[in-house]
Order: sequence, then C-alpha cells, then structure tokens
Amino acid sequence: MTIDNVPPRAGRREWLGLAVLILPTMLMMLDINVLFLALPSLSADLGASANQQLWITDSYGFVIAGFLVTMGTLGDRIGRRKVLLTGGAAFGLASVLAAYSNSPELLIAARMLLGAAGATIMPSTMALIRNMFKDPKQMGTAISLWASAIIAGVALGPAIGGILLAYFWWGSVFLVGAPVMVLLLVAGPVLLPEYRDPDAGRLDLVSVFLSLVTILPAVYGLKELAREGWGLLPIAFVVVGVAFGTVFVIRQRRLASPLLDLRLFRIRLLTSALLVGLFVGAIQAGSGLMVTQHLQLVEGLEPLQAGLLLLPPTVVLVIGIYLSPVLAGRIRPGYVLAGGMLVAAAGQLVITQVSATSGLALLLVGFGVVYLGVSPTGVLVAQVTMASCPPEKTGSAASLSSTGTELGVALGIAALGSVGTLVYRSEVHVPAEVPSAAADAANESMAGAAAVAPNLPSQVGTDLLDSARESFTSGLHVVAGITAVLFVGLAILVAVTFRQVRPFGADPEEHAEEAGSDEPEKEIRPAV
Repeated sequence: MTIDNVPPRAGRREWLGLAVLILPTMLMMLDINVLFLALPSLSADLGASANQQLWITDSYGFVIAGFLVTMGTLGDRIGRRKVLLTGGAAFGLASVLAAYSNSPELLIAARMLLGAAGATIMPSTMALIRNMFKDPKQMGTAISLWASAIIAGVALGPAIGGILLAYFWWGSVFLVGAPVMVLLLVAGPVLLPEYRDPDAGRLDLVSVFLSLVTILPAVYGLKELAREGWGLLPIAFVVVGVAFGTVFVIRQRRLASPLLDLRLFRIRLLTSALLVGLFVGAIQAGSGLMVTQHLQLVEGLEPLQAGLLLLPPTVVLVIGIYLSPVLAGRIRPGYVLAGGMLVAAAGQLVITQVSATSGLALLLVGFGVVYLGVSPTGVLVAQVTMASCPPEKTGSAASLSSTGTELGVALGIAALGSVGTLVYRSEVHVPAEVPSAAADAANESMAGAAAVAPNLPSQVGTDLLDSARESFTSGLHVVAGITAVLFVGLAILVAVTFRQVRPFGADPEEHAEEAGSDEPEKEIRPAV
C-alpha cells in the first residue's frame, strides 16, 4: 500500500468530539422512553384527556420521522455542525418549555418542537462521524460507541425517569436535556469539524412539504393499525402517504437540486444496507412488542420488573455491538451480518418453544440469542451506509437510514402485532358465564382478558386467563416462526449483496472488487 492510500487516523480531538456527539444521541433515545413513567402524573396535573395523552407520547416520534430527510439534506447544504448545534439549542429550549408546560396543548406543541430539533441529531452525528474518522477500524469503533449510546438511551430511559419522579415533579424528566445541549453548544464549535456540499443548491420548500405529508400520514396510519387493528381510517392515512410519496419522487427527478438525491439508490450496496436496516427494525419492533407484552400479560410482571429482566439481553446486545467491528476487520462484513441473522433466527426458534406456564427463562434465553444475532446490524450497516455513498451526501444517506428504521419499526409493530392479535382472537375461549361486555373485551386482546378476569367468579376468571395466556403464547410462537424465516431471508440477502465488501481493515490494493454501484468507484470506496 502506498502512503497516499493510508487514511488519516483520528486523534484526541476527534475522540473527544465523539463523546460530544454521543451524549445528544443518547438523550434523543432517552427522551422517547422517559415520558412513559411520567404520563400518569402529568396527565392528572394538566387534565389531559385520553386522546391528548396519545398525542403527548406520539407527537415526538412522528415529527422526528417526518423531518429526518429534511434535516439530513439540510446538513449537506448549510453544514452538518451548524444544523446539529442549531437543533441542539432548539432541543434545550423546547425541553424547558415542556418541563414548565401548564396545559396539554402546550406540552404537545413542546413535544413537536423537540421532535423537529431531535431530527437534526441522528443524521448529523452519523455524517460527522464519517468526516472525523477516516480509518475504517477507527470508524467501526466510533460507530460502535455511537450505537451503544442509542441502546443505553433506550435502556436507561425508564430507570432515569423513575429516579427523577421519585424525588421531583414530572417536568424534571424533560429538564435532563438542557445541560446536555449546553455542553454540546459549548464544546461543539471547538471539537467538531464543519462540512457541507458546496454544490448542493437551494432547499426546495415544496419538497420539504411533500416529504412531511408522505412520512407523517404513513407512520401515523401504521401506528394506528398496530393500536386499533385494521380499519378504514388508518389504511386511508397509509394510502395518502403513499400517494404524496409518489408525487415527491416525481418532483425529485425533475429538480436540478433535489431535496433527496434519488441517484443514491443507484448505489446497490447503499440500497441493500437501507433495506436491511428497515427489515431488521421491523422484525425487532414487532417481535420485541410480543416479548414485552408476554412478560407483562402472561407472566404478570410489572413494567419495571420486565425492564430489569430485559437488561441481560441488552448487555449481550452491547457486547455484540463492540465485537462486530473486530470481526468485520478480519471477516467480510456480509458474512458477519449473515451469520448474525442465522443466530437471530435460531433465537426466534427457541422462543417458539416457550410455554405459557413455565417459559420465562426460555423466553429470556431466546431473546438474548436474538439480540446477539442482530448486534452486528446497527454498527456494520451504518458503517457500510456511510462508506458506500459520496462524502458530500452522507447527511442524506444517514437520514435515509434513520427514516427507514422509523418506518420499519412502525411497519413491524403494525404487521407482526396484527398477526399475534389474529392468532389470539382465533384461539381464545371465553367461558359462557362471562357477561357479554367482558367477553367482548376478552375476545379483543389479552390485555382485555386480564382486565376483566379479576371481576369474574374465581374459577371462571381462572379459566379465562388460562385460555388467554395459551392463546397469546400461540401468537408469540407464530410471530417468532415468521421472524425466524425473515432472518434467514435477510441472511441470504446480505451474503449476496455484501459479498464484495472487503474486511474493514483490509488493504484496498489487495481487494480490487467492485462494491456494487453504478456510480464512479472513487465515490463509494473510502472505507470498504
């Protein structure tokens, strides 16, 4: 290898900058989950209706999903550091506004502002990591730390929320974001580089509008399908999203400076990485929903108990995240990913053997195996995504990756959750002694059966719960079987489409294969 081909290695400034990027990333994920424990107290304090409570919890995620594409491409145009710092300042101010909201409407508005500001974080941090870490091995380590921050935010959200609510009022869960964003604003200009595409052109506001009315109705419709089941209104929202999405694509093809450069999809490796991220997000969200519901509804655990029991699988996931770049430095990433998918499929097969009466240990073991199998996905797919696109388009690629994951999560919960519900409804047996209103609730869901059973005669309630638990477990088995098949299919996909991606630590001159793109080679080979 000649000295010209050796990528520069990151130094102390870059690693300190990574720490600055990790904190807001973790905070964004924490903010999604920390609200759930505070919802009862803030709802009582503000007098929020059931519909307002749904908007308080959901509006943050909806707006994040809607603005990801815009914020990613905006970073490419005006500067990734500038967008991140602006978003960080807005996030801190919106956190204070949410903490001191005195009405449900004001809190919903503050949550929407938090979502718009939060949408700057994921694509900006991913793109900046690409700019800061040129060496493939160092990039793998950096993305591992960044991915671990996401997991930590999800896992620590309920715990931090519980501690704060034990000593302070509900608004304290929002104030956590303020000092983190102050640190970002102080250290960011010193430690983070600036980068933008000098030829990106002007921002097309019509495209921004079309992207919002594409993503927001689609995500909302999918979430409503998961919450309420199949209905005309949720399907109509999905159809509206698809229709506007079609108009959005047509407009992007005609613009000289599109909001989203559709030529990115010509990079087959990037497209494959996006598909893998979407499907893994869907599988994990759908199967994760079934597992957490099984812990609470079938095993009868409190949310905090269920969360604590899921910590060991989470630790396995974090360990796998750190080991994945090491393996990908010696073995082709496609093989590491494919092997992980097969391990995840094996874990889902273990879950198909869970019993409704004595399956807790087996469920946790199976879920831990699944987590081990999917652990390479986040870090390796992110690294391949960043390395397979032109440097000036990394913000757009990062936003596509994050948006795909958001859509995958909504799709997985809707689709796999519906499968579990259909199996439950087809198998549950409600005793004839159950009153009609209670029978309707029990036939609808396991949660309904659990709610009405205590009000029934002892033996009738026991018989109803036994049938409901067996039926829900059957739904868990079916979902686990479907996801096992999907994981095998994904293993084949990544083995084929990623087969030409060399180990991340390999010498480029020893591996001259094409990376699977119709774009010029110089644009897609910086790290793979």
